[in-house]
Amino acid sequence: MYQVKSLAQSFNLYIPDLLFFGKSYTTRKERTEEFQAKCVVQGLKELGVRNCSMFAISYGGFVGYRMAEMNPEMVEKVVILSSGVGCSKDQKEEQLKKIGRDPVELLIPAKPEDLHVLVNLSIYKYNPFKWAPDYFLQEFIDMISRTYLKEKQELVHHLLSNHTDCRLPILSQETLLIWGDKDRVFPLMFGYQLQRHLGPRAKLEIIKNTGHAANIESPDSVNALIKAFILPQSKDLNG
Repeated sequence: MYQVKSLAQSFNLYIPDLLFFGKSYTTRKERTEEFQAKCVVQGLKELGVRNCSMFAISYGGFVGYRMAEMNPEMVEKVVILSSGVGCSKDQKEEQLKKIGRDPVELLIPAKPEDLHVLVNLSIYKYNPFKWAPDYFLQEFIDMISRTYLKEKQELVHHLLSNHTDCRLPILSQETLLIWGDKDRVFPLMFGYQLQRHLGPRAKLEIIKNTGHAANIESPDSVNALIKAFILPQSKDLNG
């Protein structure tokens, strides 16, 4: 991935494979962002990481936020890209009405048409799957999206519940929020809302003509913001 290759020139990168998004899985019943945050922190400690800065994207922002909240002695700075952290249940429901699709169908596509909708919603400038044949997309969906399908459905329902609405703490760390101005998943107003919640230690940077997947559409801009935010006062390069 282009973004990872670029950031690796400045940081020691630890990239967790979150549950049900890759090959990680659990037989336990926990589906919360707190549980995932504990797993990531324990993994970092096992690797000998004592201090780090954290960069999280979309759903990863929910996990990263809790990771920073619960481990202020480990997490020095926080970067969150296009995440719905702090959105109320009513705001989520209103946003889903605007999108007009069932959230499980949208986030866990079952057929090529669903995948096109998800990509078009996430990326403002272009659809990288536009010219791909349906049979290829179906194989991709079967390989990626349907692994641990039941658990992914449970995770989506958890995110849409009111569990993530209340008692959102104010982080003690300096925090950088990055948002695409054309984000149709978590619109820019959610970025302003989170910035207001966090207060003076939070800064919001907006990338023009960019959608939800800013790390794909505008990776150079995202990386430049991350480096400028973390490197000047960074004590080490664990990232």
